[in-house]
Amino acid sequence: MATLIIGLLIPLLGTMLGSAFVFFMRGEMSVRLQKSLLGFASGVMVAASVWSLLIPAMEMATPSNSQFSIFNSQFSTVLPAAVGFLLGIGFLLLIDELTPHLHIGTDKPEGVKSHLSRTAMLALAVTIHNLPEGMAVGVVFAGAESTLSNISLASALAVALGIAIQNVPEGAIISMPMRAAGNSKWKSFLIGSLSGAVEPIGAVAVLLLASQLLPVLPYMLAFAAGAMFYVVVEELIPEASGGQHSNLSTIGFAIGFVLMMVLDVVMG
Repeated sequence: MATLIIGLLIPLLGTMLGSAFVFFMRGEMSVRLQKSLLGFASGVMVAASVWSLLIPAMEMATPSNSQFSIFNSQFSTVLPAAVGFLLGIGFLLLIDELTPHLHIGTDKPEGVKSHLSRTAMLALAVTIHNLPEGMAVGVVFAGAESTLSNISLASALAVALGIAIQNVPEGAIISMPMRAAGNSKWKSFLIGSLSGAVEPIGAVAVLLLASQLLPVLPYMLAFAAGAMFYVVVEELIPEASGGQHSNLSTIGFAIGFVLMMVLDVVMG
């Protein structure tokens, strides 16, 4: 139980760590550091999506596992992963269309018209994307508790750790501009941290419904992977690769991807 609680809170701690940058950094985060962190976070999330979510989803849906198999063929192995992945991306696409938000590193709001401030829309965007990430943590821990899944508790912890790592720059990207706008360090820290509070909420909600969600667990794992890929493709990579010092984001991506791959394989 203690390990489960720690695993659910690790992503929030990552956001809080990033938000705490306001206490020991002056001004905004440097472009070099921001691009390195965003590239690193992208690599971590892509690797976690593949090794800890998509591959386990396909392994659970093998034709030999009649509980998850829809058709008695190899097609049933990849179907849940494909459907769930597309639903995860489609879900965040819909949320982005219906909600006023601001992409990381941009000044032009998207979605419905809103009079929210730039910082508020940026915080809203991060909060929206943190919910499916929290659900991803809940899903992978539900998979680890299921006897029908090959997901280990160590692998679930690796996913939580990977999401926490990518939450560090997100927390800083919210808190640092708030501090630069004249808010106190503590207020900037608290608002940045609150953007990650939805993650344990989403994780707990999934775990409470785990017994009812078990028949569709492969779809849920792939759904979480799709949501994470959406955040990477829509938010992290465009900001990390634009402008100067994009090579730092590429190096960061490679390091993050390899680190998460090694963590998942070794800990799994």
